[in-house]
Amino acid sequence: MASQVIREWAGFQQFPSATQSKLLELIGKLKQESVSTLTVLVMGKGGVGKSSTVNSILGERAVAVSAFQSETPRPVMVSRSWVGFTLNIIDTPGLVEGGYVNDQALDLIKRFLLNKTIDVLLYVDRLDAYRVDNLDRQVVNAITNSFGKEIWHRGLVVLTHAQVSPPDGLSYDEFTSRRSEALSKIVRLGARTRKQEVKASSIPVVCVENSGRCNKNELDEKILPNGTAWIPNLLQSISEAVLSESKGILVDQKLIEGPNPNNKGKVLIPLIAAFQYFFVVKRIQKWIRNDIARESRPSWA
Repeated sequence: MASQVIREWAGFQQFPSATQSKLLELIGKLKQESVSTLTVLVMGKGGVGKSSTVNSILGERAVAVSAFQSETPRPVMVSRSWVGFTLNIIDTPGLVEGGYVNDQALDLIKRFLLNKTIDVLLYVDRLDAYRVDNLDRQVVNAITNSFGKEIWHRGLVVLTHAQVSPPDGLSYDEFTSRRSEALSKIVRLGARTRKQEVKASSIPVVCVENSGRCNKNELDEKILPNGTAWIPNLLQSISEAVLSESKGILVDQKLIEGPNPNNKGKVLIPLIAAFQYFFVVKRIQKWIRNDIARESRPSWA
């Protein structure tokens, strides 16, 4: 990260005063715990609002968003500094192409992250996507295989397009809860979370609305239909993940390349050799000695 250009967080001053106060409070808590640098990795399928969410968090147009291009073509890290605190956000290409997980994009992301530590993962999807399927599970599984299941201990599910009208008969909170639980279940399956770990490894779900049509409260903060000021709520969830007992994920060469298949089972070689010697070689030697002893001596001997 030494070569990364760190700019002053100019977008911070664009937030309403109430949001600024809450963010300064969160930054203060992080710094009290000796956290002065925070790196957030944003991942998900294409066209779900990853880049827009990055811009909303920073309060400025830091990464390009186009109606004719659903995602950034390559990973981009944006670094902003404020009152002695540095926030790094990494925007990434979508992980799906042609209905399948894009292994090339995933490999590109991993190599971009070499020697970086991921403090928080934001797994982004849309609130207004009404169903989950096997492709969702494949995407989560691909992230798990790439970074290890521990990445979800520092993970948040972020649901964009939250300024949505629920289907008839459902309240906004009920609809949000059902959609969140459906996606959380897929994440648990893809992350290979065991039943006894479900409660302890519960992954927070945060809703966001990046469009200009997002409603505001009397303090001029962007709010969801249930009245939640979502920008400070998202950043609070990020800070809580950082201050949890789990550790950040260092992306080193070993993590990128995965386990060496040539090393598989090497630890068993001495045991196998010992077994062969005592239970095979020694028995054969004993049989040979017994055969020699039983062999009748010739008359001329």
